[in-house]
Amino acid sequence: MRSIRELLGSRFQEALGKVLGPEAADLDPLVAPTRDERFGDYQCNLAMSAAKKLGRKPREIAAELMAAVELEMCEPPEIAGPGFINLKLKADWLGQELSDFSPDRWGQEPRTVVVDYSSPNVAKELHVGHIRSTIIGDAISRILEFGGHRVIRQNHLGDWGTQFGILCAYLKEVETQGLELSSIEQLYRAAAARFKTDQAFADQARAEVVALHQGEPSTRRAWQQVIELSRKRFIPLYRRMGVLLRQEDERGESFYNDRLPGVVEHLKQNFSDEGRLRVVDSEGAVCVFLYDSEGQPRFLNPEGQPLPLLVQKSDGAFLYSTTDIAAIRFRVEELGADWIVYVVGAPQKLHFEMLFATVREAGYAPPEVKLEHVAFGSILGEDRKPFKTRDGGTVKLEELLDEAVERAAQLVRDREADPRTALGLSLEEIPEIAEVVGVGGIKYADLSQSRTTDYVFSWDKMLSLEGNTAPYLMYAYARTRSLLAKAGVFEPGPIRVEEEAELKLALALLRFPETLEAVQEGWRLNLLCDYLYGVAGLFSRLWETVQVLKAPEPQRLWRLRLCCCTGDVLKLGLGLLGIRVLQRM
Repeated sequence: MRSIRELLGSRFQEALGKVLGPEAADLDPLVAPTRDERFGDYQCNLAMSAAKKLGRKPREIAAELMAAVELEMCEPPEIAGPGFINLKLKADWLGQELSDFSPDRWGQEPRTVVVDYSSPNVAKELHVGHIRSTIIGDAISRILEFGGHRVIRQNHLGDWGTQFGILCAYLKEVETQGLELSSIEQLYRAAAARFKTDQAFADQARAEVVALHQGEPSTRRAWQQVIELSRKRFIPLYRRMGVLLRQEDERGESFYNDRLPGVVEHLKQNFSDEGRLRVVDSEGAVCVFLYDSEGQPRFLNPEGQPLPLLVQKSDGAFLYSTTDIAAIRFRVEELGADWIVYVVGAPQKLHFEMLFATVREAGYAPPEVKLEHVAFGSILGEDRKPFKTRDGGTVKLEELLDEAVERAAQLVRDREADPRTALGLSLEEIPEIAEVVGVGGIKYADLSQSRTTDYVFSWDKMLSLEGNTAPYLMYAYARTRSLLAKAGVFEPGPIRVEEEAELKLALALLRFPETLEAVQEGWRLNLLCDYLYGVAGLFSRLWETVQVLKAPEPQRLWRLRLCCCTGDVLKLGLGLLGIRVLQRM
């Protein structure tokens, strides 16, 4: 699966070498889709950048490039303005490319990528705050795998620390037979309140923390019970959401516990209070300060003083930052990662900047290892405040999914009650369709937003059959399948595009690879949503303007194949977002 932009760029790169020689070999060909279709399909701005570098007139260079470049797929190119080269793809080439088009994996140099996402705290229900990390991380993982990378998913569970000492102490006092995760959550709230007021219980909880660290059997059993109860809730919810996280992807904070002393000792032994990474003992606490090459602090607190990354408290306890350092070291040295992606909310931006700087300077992540924090904004209610229940509580994920499915089911029932839209669905089909539409609607509503900004959660928008929504795209896909079912069996083969609606749809389908390339630059998943919405709209336009089933041969066959390609791209694109499609809707 090749990108048109990449193909055209390579042709101009070859022409550049012929025209300007090796001194211009490092110039980007600067080929991109035109913003205005009156100027063709693509535009090459290479002459502009080459002219600036070589001190020549851009139109002269553009003319030389046009004389040297081989563009059998294009109509004769035109020079516009100061030196832009406008390119219009030939209709017969579009048809031929689409005939051979297979939206399979596109070739990238494979890397080993760790994607850290979801990462809930155990002993608590999944809630609305986990949605973004979970579905964004899952989509990123799918796209990376589609690109040929080896993806290692990591669910960094919060399963260690003082709170588990508090909980274990309380669990030893109550009946634990038949406990559910919701009960554990209630017990923890009661235990935490008691920890603040009951000194004897607080002492016992601290003793349980020590016992947990030392592996004392009864404490470990209580802790393991909490882990298992949490897992029994998490895994089915992931499965329901179509999220590809499994039990074997879990590596919680506890996994790294035995590695933390070694990390701190290594930092203390190898880094003093001089250099770019400085390890300082501050009243018994171990602090990491980071400096630039000129000796200036890289991070400052609000008072303008050097800001440290604390890796060990004065009482000897370790911190989340210590665990994160150990995790990166493990992922690079033992998992062989050369790219690590953290899908974590925007408020953690400073933490990851300091973490990445620390592991770079410490040598745990060599320069060739890519470290990436994929930040995201918050989900807001329609009052533009953090999304809550009506009584101000946290919205549990399962309850949110249930409501989405019930709302979707009501929409399906309403359409079935209307003779104009009824499909004659069975009682068994309605819940199945509602599940796909409801869950997919929630996921798409999130992924179609700009990742870095907050967005307003709206039931009406996410389940609408109009606009840039999952139901609209699912409906477009179902129409392609309905059309093909009515057509009966037909053979794959050549496609010819002649009408304007056919040409526009064919070009859009062939832009799928370059859309994925753009998505991966900064993980702008909303670009894939926008692309799929555009394809669905062009398919709708085709449906309205040309005959398909009643067209004479061979146009009927060409158009059926075009519709088949459209459905394939819609299904694949939604699949990369972790969203299922429906054959009937």
